[in-house]
Amino acid sequence: MLFASSRDDPPTKTQRAQRSNLNSFSVFMKSSIVAGVDIGGSHITAALINLTDRKILPGSQRRDTVNANGTAGEIVGGWASVIRDCFASHQLQSGRTGIAMPGPFDYNEGISLIKDQGKYRSLYGLNVKELLAEALNTDKADITFTNDAACFLQGELFSGVAKGYNTVFGITLGTGFGSAFAKEGRAVDADLWCMPFKNGIAEDYFSHGALVARYASVSGRHVSNVKELAELAETDEVAKEVFTELGINLGDLFLSVLRSTPAELIVIGGNISKAFNRFYPALKAVFQYHGLDIPVRVTQLGEHASLVGAASEWHNRKGTAIGR
Repeated sequence: MLFASSRDDPPTKTQRAQRSNLNSFSVFMKSSIVAGVDIGGSHITAALINLTDRKILPGSQRRDTVNANGTAGEIVGGWASVIRDCFASHQLQSGRTGIAMPGPFDYNEGISLIKDQGKYRSLYGLNVKELLAEALNTDKADITFTNDAACFLQGELFSGVAKGYNTVFGITLGTGFGSAFAKEGRAVDADLWCMPFKNGIAEDYFSHGALVARYASVSGRHVSNVKELAELAETDEVAKEVFTELGINLGDLFLSVLRSTPAELIVIGGNISKAFNRFYPALKAVFQYHGLDIPVRVTQLGEHASLVGAASEWHNRKGTAIGR
């Protein structure tokens, strides 16, 4: 063949440039991929997040149960297995990892301070960051820990409903009551679960157990969860009233908190937020009565918010405020 090049011919200048560009692009893509991890009381969820387009990589999410009362080796080993599998879903070695972790916890050093909460007792006083880095065969500098409540709001700031806002107040309504404040694109745990509220503390009114118990005390009937309660609210007047009370109580809580810490936006997450349309009218009425004009939005990212928020810690470390 007259014009064919020999297989042994050296690459042309154009070919070398193309290969260099491909290699550079590959390195760039890998450097923008971070594992976001959410540690729960009985489970771990992980997914790969592309910090460039701020999205979860398809097919990368992994979830598994964890024996929170197991040995330190069993717990950390279980976490490491899920994280490794998450990276392997896209043929990657374990790398930069951001973890949403419940407290109390020394987030800078990576030391667990969880002691009397019925979970992770065996990790108390241990440097979990070092243990996990060893299990993953990576550097401990590649692992960050962030408060789980702050991660929820961080995720919404990074690529969710709060993106572009400066001051934001976020809460999660689920098995417990989580809260976080954000200023200049940076979320921190507000730790309001134990704030005095009415005849108790906030968590007595804003949690799965609180709503189920309230319905039982008024109706004399039992429901298994808030989803069932929301379905009953179609026709059950007591169920409707439970959600109305929730909206009024949230309105009162927000009024109290926002007097000292103003916000441009309120974001609500957690499983109970799926019943937003049940309690929002009462919440809105409280705001209108007091002349408060602050938008209230439901989480856009849902259960992915904490994963994205944990991973976005690496974006913030580049010097860019999250969500701005």
